[in-house]
Amino acid sequence: MRYFLRIKYDGSKFYGFQRQNNLLTVQNLIEDKLKEIFNEDIKIKGAGRTDRGVHALGQCLHFDSDIVIKCSYLKRKLNRLLQNNIIVKNCSIVNSDFHSRFSVKRKHYKYKISFKKSDYNSNYYLYSKKLDIKKMKEVSKIFLGVHNFQNFVSGERDNYDCIIYKIKFEYLFNKLTIHFYGKSFYRYMVRNMVGALIDVGKGKATKEDIINLLNMPKTDKMLSTAPAKGLTLVKIYY
Repeated sequence: MRYFLRIKYDGSKFYGFQRQNNLLTVQNLIEDKLKEIFNEDIKIKGAGRTDRGVHALGQCLHFDSDIVIKCSYLKRKLNRLLQNNIIVKNCSIVNSDFHSRFSVKRKHYKYKISFKKSDYNSNYYLYSKKLDIKKMKEVSKIFLGVHNFQNFVSGERDNYDCIIYKIKFEYLFNKLTIHFYGKSFYRYMVRNMVGALIDVGKGKATKEDIINLLNMPKTDKMLSTAPAKGLTLVKIYY
């Protein structure tokens, strides 16, 4: 039996999603509570690994067990045991060929920036002084489509190609939210794109810098990385 969960959590409470010894992570906590319910070791597979401080409104995961438990009960029981540290939004049974990571069609992330220091929460926003948002929007279009994002990814991979479908800017009440929609996002990729756009908004980087970073993998010129606290995994589409 393959169980599928959609969950949300406050990333400031965890050392990321991935299991780590002697540290509180999303995976550790969920697997511990599932073991209490199923009375067996459960290993979950997440749609992606959010880093320490990154939040989620729509993280997804699956796990297998031969024990049959009604999803409505499992959702209630898990939420009671997790005590609002993680909230299970949905629970369902899926086919055995479904995979929370490999079956993904699209992901939606958002990054939040506050321009008023007295009106921002340090766990959920990046504070910044004035940015040229018009220029940031213009330069963000360069990221659209398929590119080699090696200069925007942390760590080594066999393939750095990724497709970005849409980037949307929302400005309201001295706060800027940048939405990213794409097929896959690799480690630090959104944070590096946001950092690059912020550098553009501050006049520290140009459109040509971004173009060169996409067209010339392994270049020595690197731009800023936005901190994790402003980033949220909003939704995963299957």
